[in-house]
Amino acid sequence: MTMQDDVAQKTQDNSAYAVFAARPALCAAPPPIFLAVKTTGIFCRPGCPARLPKRENCEFYESAEAALSAGYRACKRCHPARMPGEASDLIKRLIALVESGNERRWSEADIRAQGIDPSTARRQFKARFGMSFSAYVRARRLGQSALTRSQGESVMNAQLTAAYESPSGFRQAFSKTFGEAPAKTSEPPLFVDWIDTPLGPMICVGDETHVYLLEFTDRVKMDKQFAKLTKRRKRAVVPGTAGAIDRMHAQLAEYFAGSRKTFTVPLMTTGTEFQNAVWTQLLNIPFGQTRSYLELAHMVGSPKGFRAVANSNANNGLAIIIPCHRVIASGGGLGGYAGNLSRKKWLLEHEAKHA
Repeated sequence: MTMQDDVAQKTQDNSAYAVFAARPALCAAPPPIFLAVKTTGIFCRPGCPARLPKRENCEFYESAEAALSAGYRACKRCHPARMPGEASDLIKRLIALVESGNERRWSEADIRAQGIDPSTARRQFKARFGMSFSAYVRARRLGQSALTRSQGESVMNAQLTAAYESPSGFRQAFSKTFGEAPAKTSEPPLFVDWIDTPLGPMICVGDETHVYLLEFTDRVKMDKQFAKLTKRRKRAVVPGTAGAIDRMHAQLAEYFAGSRKTFTVPLMTTGTEFQNAVWTQLLNIPFGQTRSYLELAHMVGSPKGFRAVANSNANNGLAIIIPCHRVIASGGGLGGYAGNLSRKKWLLEHEAKHA
């Protein structure tokens, strides 16, 4: 390698490292750079939430295949071997099968009968949902059984809905999931589903009538959002879909296609009186327009409380629907965004284009 080649390589590596240090969003067209860590033997995609390694321990590759060929294994947090924001055909097919017949137990033999390798199903569900396919099916059945109980059906009917042969096994699983025995429960569960978008996957929590949470899966402090939701509502959150979530799927698709400017799915927020006042004002910012944090503070009648306004703005828990991305810095800069600034920039440009 000549001196010029060496300088060029170092410049490229430093530039690639800067991409990771900036923590870009997992957008529709992420930079084709993958970071491999010599000390761990793992490679990651841009935006990985894992701790940034030391520069001297890094190598860079233009594709996941190149990193795999070099002997590195894929990170289990950002899953660089697959594109973000898209459920595989296998996952979509299996979920459709589950939804068409919740009473089935779906053994490995059943999965093989569909021409699907059980280990592949387990791996793909683990990567997307953090649980195996069998665990997903069990949680989905239990969620349906809790919904059955909340509608006044008997414990026996709830057990049949969950496809449990043993009453004691059903009571144990139900109590572990929902914190109380099936005979005592009356509250229906909340359901959580994953929605694919051009900016990466989002988590949506809702029931038949309302959406309670909508956030990008790599959002900062997502665990706190969930903890606040479950503590406030005192309802278990289980995998599955419901009426409001289905409507959210459709309306988000229209929004990203540029044909929808407002959302009509009813929302259930989990904020204080002040936070709810801020979020109400956010909903009043027209599509394609922006307001500064100071302007938002004046809108809620707290001109000196713009820091509290900014904090409320960042913690609404309903990304895109409550348009916190429409609030920018007074000087015209983007300001902050818990879902990543590159996503905020994309959303503002998208709305300006279709306003």
